[in-house]
Amino acid sequence: MLAAAVCTALFFITPSLSNAFSRTERDRFQRSIVDYRPRLNPGFNKVKRKSTRYIIVHTSELGLEYTLRVVSKGKHFRNGRRTFGGHTHYVIARNGRTYRIMDKQWVADHAGRSMWNGQTDLSRMSIGIELVGYHYAPITDRQYRSVGLLIDILKGVYRLDDRAVLTHSQIAYGRPNRWHKRDHRGRKRCAKNFIRARAGLGPTWSHDPDVRAGRLMADAQLAKVFYGRRAKVGEVDEGNLISRENTAWLIAGEDFDSRSTVYRFPDGRLYSGDQITAGVGWNRIPAKTVVLLNQTASLDGLRSAGPVKTIADGNTAWSLAGRSYNHRTTIYFLPSGRIKNGSMISDWDDLPAKTRLIIGYQGPFPVRKDRSAYRIAGTGYKDRKTLYFLPPGQILSGNKIKDFSRLQAGTLVFLPAAL
Repeated sequence: MLAAAVCTALFFITPSLSNAFSRTERDRFQRSIVDYRPRLNPGFNKVKRKSTRYIIVHTSELGLEYTLRVVSKGKHFRNGRRTFGGHTHYVIARNGRTYRIMDKQWVADHAGRSMWNGQTDLSRMSIGIELVGYHYAPITDRQYRSVGLLIDILKGVYRLDDRAVLTHSQIAYGRPNRWHKRDHRGRKRCAKNFIRARAGLGPTWSHDPDVRAGRLMADAQLAKVFYGRRAKVGEVDEGNLISRENTAWLIAGEDFDSRSTVYRFPDGRLYSGDQITAGVGWNRIPAKTVVLLNQTASLDGLRSAGPVKTIADGNTAWSLAGRSYNHRTTIYFLPSGRIKNGSMISDWDDLPAKTRLIIGYQGPFPVRKDRSAYRIAGTGYKDRKTLYFLPPGQILSGNKIKDFSRLQAGTLVFLPAAL
């Protein structure tokens, strides 16, 4: 799908402060990087970075297609506001493929409101790396290898040590809000799941220097993840489902009330973050509400027909199914016409747009002359939770079918899986 050329000479290597990878490995990796610079928004203002003190690791909170689009072209919001791209230097896909978004000499708009050890606006002095995925989902082995190689090279170029490598969640800070009375950590959860050792890095700082100096309030969750006596860096939490312990703030950070954050209630209702205060109230969001980040398209595109969900408009199999994406009871209907269950899916970001899925189902059970819908589903054959896949690809619930005697040969039945 990509027509971009492969970059052949990206760095002039200076002596590295570490030797985690061989020169051959580094050279081979550099030759494999996809040059995505021609896709950079021409409206992006290029400013040369005066110094480089940090390497900041992010998780994109999106799949590959939308990540590449956003970081290179920019964001388009429903209220008409837009950005002009240049939001990172590199993107690393879940299969390890690495994309160069812009020259490393330019300032990328990736860190936002940030502070580390008293220094602010870290975009001006750092390299940004986006790992495709979510802060509440595991990072892949191939991503760890690629980001390890990339960081090893960059450390050599800029003569940095391992402590110069930080995550966005460590450096971002927010202004006072309903959860914090003062400036505070926790504005972003980005790359909270990044395990340094798996990228060949040594330990991070033993403390947050800005919290210790009193410049910022600590975020309890992040302090536990990065600096606690029993730090749980990389632990995958409750994901993007609201619960008593997993609040909107812990999932979305400062974007909790953003127009680009969407809350999907268990009953199917949709609200953007800026609608919750007046429409529902933050203390009344029901448990098991799904929180979707970086949703810039119309809410209509997120509405699903009953249990059938569609991968489109920034949604991925993970954002729709979470940890269930690779379970046998998650069924995928690919645009090609093929049907696969989750156990046949190697990664949630490999599925094409317009793939439909249903979660918590078993099947397919084909309707035949000697095997009617009633014989397959019993008295529940007309139930709204019983789904029928009709040639050439329509999916209907049992309560929407008027005449079962006219079901075509090849109709497939899917039944709710037993809990």
